[in-house]
Amino acid sequence: MSTKNLSRLRRAKKSRFNIRNQESPRLTVYRSSQHFYAQIFDSLGSKVIVSASTTEKDLKINSNNIEAVVKLGQKVAERALESGIKKVVFDRSGYKYHGRIKALADSAREAGLEF
Repeated sequence: MSTKNLSRLRRAKKSRFNIRNQESPRLTVYRSSQHFYAQIFDSLGSKVIVSASTTEKDLKINSNNIEAVVKLGQKVAERALESGIKKVVFDRSGYKYHGRIKALADSAREAGLEF
């Protein structure tokens, strides 16, 4: 693996250690060069409760830009509220909090999720 990816994984490990102590579901994001994924895990991190990604056909998202991520944030928040989850902890997976990561978090907050 590249040094950049190893550094990101190290940062993610440190932040997830603190997130586990909060005992609430966590909204985890992953971004690749072509797609963006968001999942909500239970407090233990063993079960996926809600998920959404840019690869889904019903979202009709063909790109991986900020507009697509805003739609994705709204969709994951909508699905979370349907399943009874209102408060989550945001796990940015070691990525910097700007750009697409920030856009997803802001759109999920506007759609009704509490961080």
